[in-house]
Amino acid sequence: MAKKFAPFAIAYDFDGTLAPGNMQEYDFVPAIGMTGKAFWKEVNALTRRHDADNILVYMKHMLDKANAAQVAVRKENFVEFGRSVTFFEGVPDWFDRIDAYGKGRGFAVKHYIISSGIREMIEGVPIAKKFEAIYASSFIYDHNGVARWPALAVNYTTKTQFLFRINKGVSNVYDNSRINEFIPKAERTVPFENMVFIGDGETDIPCFRLVKDQGGHSIAVYKPGTRGARGKAQKLVAEGRVNFIAPANYAENGEMDLFVKAIIDKVAADGALRQLGKKD
Repeated sequence: MAKKFAPFAIAYDFDGTLAPGNMQEYDFVPAIGMTGKAFWKEVNALTRRHDADNILVYMKHMLDKANAAQVAVRKENFVEFGRSVTFFEGVPDWFDRIDAYGKGRGFAVKHYIISSGIREMIEGVPIAKKFEAIYASSFIYDHNGVARWPALAVNYTTKTQFLFRINKGVSNVYDNSRINEFIPKAERTVPFENMVFIGDGETDIPCFRLVKDQGGHSIAVYKPGTRGARGKAQKLVAEGRVNFIAPANYAENGEMDLFVKAIIDKVAADGALRQLGKKD
């Protein structure tokens, strides 16, 4: 009889967590003839002027600037823009390594993205197939395949709904009924105790806190060598928002690697103790 593996989920922010900087700044922003600094300055000004959601504004601004610069914005164009994204050290082989470690401890590890970035761009990165699901902002396309309107805008608070979707096994974003159904804790697909959330900053705080408060583990990463970055991450620990901090380096035997493997070990040990308790 085949061995049954327990579910284990690792959810990641993307920009600043797995990849340095913002994904739009690699190829898209240069293609519309702007610098990243100028683009985000305009976005922030529009957000304040209209008292608007920053994610909706940046998505609209992408389309407006692309139209003005005659840059194509079909899905395949966004996918192509995503191909230029680079990653922090250790990311490309991280997933297979952690999957193998989890399997050795009795877990089927699945990876998820929860990002305010563009889903279509993330679908173009080399590691896209490593994710069970990519929850990120995305566009609606017209009959010519051209992006016209946001289909989904993922901001710092709406990110948390996707943790519940993972927890309850409700993968479709449009499904608002099943996600709100009462499901007993013992019957949920991935217990929060078997969940890790990895992010890099203030926009991840609701997810950090939710996973931590529900018995899972949250890790804040910071860019190595960046002045003040570690101090900001340490503040999240002091405020009780995350369990651990680590440099954004996913190499084998690095801090992140050791933290996640230790968490997997802990969850396995906790499960073994529960089973012993049931026997008693």
